[in-house]
Amino acid sequence: MKRWLTAAAVLATLSLPAQGLDLSEMSEAEREAFRAEIRNYLLENPEIIMEAVAVLEQREAAQQAAADVALVSANEDALFEDTHSWVGGNPDGDITLVEFLDYRCGFCRRAHPEIETLLDSDGNIRLIVKEFPILGEDSVTSSRFAIAVKQLVGDEDYKSVHDALIALPGEVSEPALRRLSESFGLPTDDILAHMQSDAVTEVIAANHALAQRLRISGTPTFVMQTQMLRGFVPADEMLALAEALRAE
Repeated sequence: MKRWLTAAAVLATLSLPAQGLDLSEMSEAEREAFRAEIRNYLLENPEIIMEAVAVLEQREAAQQAAADVALVSANEDALFEDTHSWVGGNPDGDITLVEFLDYRCGFCRRAHPEIETLLDSDGNIRLIVKEFPILGEDSVTSSRFAIAVKQLVGDEDYKSVHDALIALPGEVSEPALRRLSESFGLPTDDILAHMQSDAVTEVIAANHALAQRLRISGTPTFVMQTQMLRGFVPADEMLALAEALRAE
């Protein structure tokens, strides 16, 4: 409500013949007349309110984008060059996309096939996955399991487990993880034991610290080169952004 009133009042004031006008020199009666003029103007031209709000939102979005670029620049090494995150797509691609995800996040699940479509459509994108569990114990358990698989078995099996976890229904229990692990022929007992290791804990802690520096509080959040994308983004929009970044 405050945004609407502020934007409308400013625009209405600018629309009136106010050259040389000093509000401090107005009498109370003149102020009341001036307020009435503003009200009448807005009632006769309500579209002005929407125009003012649109301009304000554009300015705020531009300010947020500029702030995000600065945050990305200040955290480039942790985003793009850490040694603990899984790297997929084209490791030598000219565009890098980082995804902060939580396996129990509905929008992350919705985004998963979009990312696959993006990688299939553009063979020159490098994907980095940041395990960022924020939605409760099942989220943490899922990420611990995935990270343990990567650390003990390797990237290929991590990808298989990652794809399975993002679609896993129901509670993330030990029996469920055991069945999942055994379905891929993995060393289940070793993985389950490694889940609580310091090495796994350190990865999650590092990703949370990075997210805090980037002011990321929700999932999915993406970083494509210098641009931060907060929330679900369909594949076609990501493809368009990748082309725009290449053209810069």
